[in-house]
Amino acid sequence: MGHGGNVINELTQDHREVDSLFAQIQAHTAADQHRRDLVDQLTIELVRHAIAEEQHLYPTVRRYVDDGDDMADKEIADHAEVERLLKELEGCEPGDERFDMLLARVRSAVAEHVKDEEERLFPLLEEVCSAQALDELGQRVRSAKEKAPTRPHPSAPDTPPADKILAPGVGMVDRVRDMLAGRGTGR
Repeated sequence: MGHGGNVINELTQDHREVDSLFAQIQAHTAADQHRRDLVDQLTIELVRHAIAEEQHLYPTVRRYVDDGDDMADKEIADHAEVERLLKELEGCEPGDERFDMLLARVRSAVAEHVKDEEERLFPLLEEVCSAQALDELGQRVRSAKEKAPTRPHPSAPDTPPADKILAPGVGMVDRVRDMLAGRGTGR
C-alpha cells in the first residue's frame, strides 16, 4: 500500500486493495493453504492502514470536523474489533471451521467501516480541509504505513502520542518476524 495522492485517494485505494484480497481469498476452496498467505497479506494491509489512520487521519478529524471526537472514537473502536478478530484468525488454518467464520466477521466489519468512512467521514473532511492539507495528510499516512506494524496487537495504544512512539518499533519487529517466516511474500 502506498498509492499517492491526497489522503482520501490514498485510503480509498487501500479500501479497494482490501476488497480485492477478500475476493481472492473467496476464490480458493476452504482448505486451500494459499488462503493462509492471502489472509496474512490482508492482515498486513489492514493493520498498516489502521495504524496510519489512527496516527494521522483521526487526529485531523477530531480537530477540524464537527463531532469529530465521536467519529474518531467510533472508527478507532471499529479498528479494535477488526484487530481482535484478526488476532484470532492468525491462530487458525484454512479448513478450520473457525477460519471461515472469523474471516466472514472481519469482512463484514471492514465493509461497514469502509462504507462509513467513504460515505460520511471523507466528504466531511473534504469540506473542512484544503487540497494542500489533504495532500500533506496523504504523505504522512503513506509514511506511517511504511513503518507500521504488520501483525495485530489488540492491546497496543491506538491514540497519540503513545501510538506514534511505539508503532515504529513494533513495526520493525513485525517486519523482521515476517521476513524470517516468509510471511507476506506470497510464497
